[in-house]
Amino acid sequence: MPRRLIESVPNFSEGRDAAKVAGIVAAMEAAGGACVLDQHRDADHNRCVITVAGPPEAVAEAVLAGVGKAVELIDLNRHSGVHPRIGAADVAPFVPLENATLEECAELARRVGREIWRRFLVPVYFYGAAALRADRAELAAVRSGQFERLREIVLRDRTRRPDVGGPALHPTAGAVAVGARRFLIAYNVNLAGADLEAARRIARKIRESGGGFHGVRAMGVELATRGLLQVSMNLTDFERTPLEELYQTICREAEREGLAVVGSELVGLVPRKAYEMAPAFFERCENFRPDAVLEERLAALESKKCW
Repeated sequence: MPRRLIESVPNFSEGRDAAKVAGIVAAMEAAGGACVLDQHRDADHNRCVITVAGPPEAVAEAVLAGVGKAVELIDLNRHSGVHPRIGAADVAPFVPLENATLEECAELARRVGREIWRRFLVPVYFYGAAALRADRAELAAVRSGQFERLREIVLRDRTRRPDVGGPALHPTAGAVAVGARRFLIAYNVNLAGADLEAARRIARKIRESGGGFHGVRAMGVELATRGLLQVSMNLTDFERTPLEELYQTICREAEREGLAVVGSELVGLVPRKAYEMAPAFFERCENFRPDAVLEERLAALESKKCW
């Protein structure tokens, strides 16, 4: 039978304590059968993004191991950062890679969600292709209110209660959004300046919901540790989004706002097709390297017989 590969890109609410991030990665690797391809952490977002790939069931176990370790290590009552979050293990999407479908990833996401509740008593919301309700397909709708408000809302508003478990959130680990989706590119542009509202105006202008670019989700945030601002983006449909035009638009809007573009960065990996469509867009990223292309990373691991 041809091999079946999927990836998951769980986001955990820890980006400052390297030892805690290492503990989560080690737990995921120890689950066996799947390989961690990449990890990225950011102190201002206070968040880490870990990419794991392999056969579906192995990826599921790696994610469960990471969630369990996050529940053990992260207390959201002591957490702060610029990125929205509802959980210690905030979001866990499953993505088809080879000989797997989005529908299969959605079913796997639902099984993993039920197991998260069974093992760790952390409630779960399903989003994306795994959503059980149309109003939860968008991750932003699930995360509305964040941990601090959501833990109160769920006790009085039945429409906001988790899909699995609860209704109360876990007292320290909150809830986790588990979903299935196509490939997403996480991409940030950093700006010199002090006007946070200007960065937010740029984000509103370029994102799809504000009449901007198709498939772009964006927010403007402050990077206090670096003395910068940032337009932080998720690009959900790279085949239809003109990536170079998006970058140039941000540059023009930044200049209009009195800000200067000082760099860009990838969070995680990029599929080869996206890179080949817009190489300059990715190569200008400060942290780009050839093995940031997903297929290059997979090929390197295949030679080591990771699966």
